Amino acid sequence: MNRVVRCMLIAACAAGIGAPRAAQAQSDEKYRELRYRMVREFIEAEGVKNPRVLQSMKNVPRHEFTRPVDRSKAYFDGAWAIGYGQTISPPFVVAYMTESLDPQPKDKVLEIGTGSGYQAAVLSALVDQVYSIEIVEPLGRQAEARLKKLGYENVHTMVGDGYKGWPEHAPFDKIIVTCSPEKVPQPLVDQLKEGGRMIIPLGERYQQVFYLFEKKDGKLVEKKLIPTLFVPMTGQSEKEREKKPDPAHPVIVNGGFEADENADGKPDNWHYQRQATTLEEGAPEGGRCLLFENEDKGRLSQVLQGMGVDGSKIVGLRMSVRVKAEGTAAGNEKWEVPSLVVIFYDETRKSLQTDTIVGPWLGTFDWKQDTATITVPRNAREAVVRIGLSGATGKLWLDDVRMTPVPRK
Repeated sequence: MNRVVRCMLIAACAAGIGAPRAAQAQSDEKYRELRYRMVREFIEAEGVKNPRVLQSMKNVPRHEFTRPVDRSKAYFDGAWAIGYGQTISPPFVVAYMTESLDPQPKDKVLEIGTGSGYQAAVLSALVDQVYSIEIVEPLGRQAEARLKKLGYENVHTMVGDGYKGWPEHAPFDKIIVTCSPEKVPQPLVDQLKEGGRMIIPLGERYQQVFYLFEKKDGKLVEKKLIPTLFVPMTGQSEKEREKKPDPAHPVIVNGGFEADENADGKPDNWHYQRQATTLEEGAPEGGRCLLFENEDKGRLSQVLQGMGVDGSKIVGLRMSVRVKAEGTAAGNEKWEVPSLVVIFYDETRKSLQTDTIVGPWLGTFDWKQDTATITVPRNAREAVVRIGLSGATGKLWLDDVRMTPVPRK
């Protein structure tokens, strides 16, 4: 998003409820422009093609589903905090999940969300009825009021345990789960109609994959899709996870990019992948490396990996990576440089502003190893590692990404 459009958005946000009609109309037009830009740059460009889904993404006012303080970021492809440890899903993820379900006008859909109501709003224009379970009570009440105010009359909300589904309105033609359990809850299997579809992120706390299921003869037939990272379900089921993270000993998983179980050219264990492809030749370590390519300043080229990091027990992270570059140049914003970045979050998932970069890797050079020790804030509880060009241009090869925690004494 260029500076002019961003300034117009901030001005629109400042206009307030009591703005004159002309100013309000101008504000609406600017938001519409930003929605269309969002769809064009972050959704269509990443492969979502269903015209009905794209139109719904263009129509739903995403800024209404974010906190006022984050409205200037509403139309970036990011997940922003909405309070109570929850986030609103990125636009691409919402569009991708929606398209995967193949929503039809007569469908009755169960949506299990974390509180914003945005996914339910996108589904509203695509299906007959949406039943949305919000797992955090204060957010669920806010989502109910917001959806009602905005006129989404075919969306019905309830605060409750998403694992239990909504049996009195079952069976459902489609089920979409926007928070991550370890495995498919049996009540959701029972409440899915024969021939129906369910999309759900499954896996360990910080290592999840989208699975698309179709119910045939009473059983789920699965298709493994792309890696992702979602907030967990709340309550007892989250506490009963069989495999729990170890925030005192975080590690990079598949840092050599060797694992690609579904052979889609994308490395396993890394999510939010943009313009990144595994190569089976030229790797300085193992049999594969990862290539990032971007020609348009500001367009994302990256992969991410999340993990638990306990800053009360870890003072630093020693990072090591092998890197090669060809004609790389910075993008429009300060952060749009080829690099490895660690973003830390506190226990409420609020980002912590720290200097956490390895790089930048600008210009042209052959394979080399780059290392740095990144300081961990004492109040950090989670982290996301981002590697790639970000919004820079050129070609960047990476391999053998490693992380070694440094304990506090």
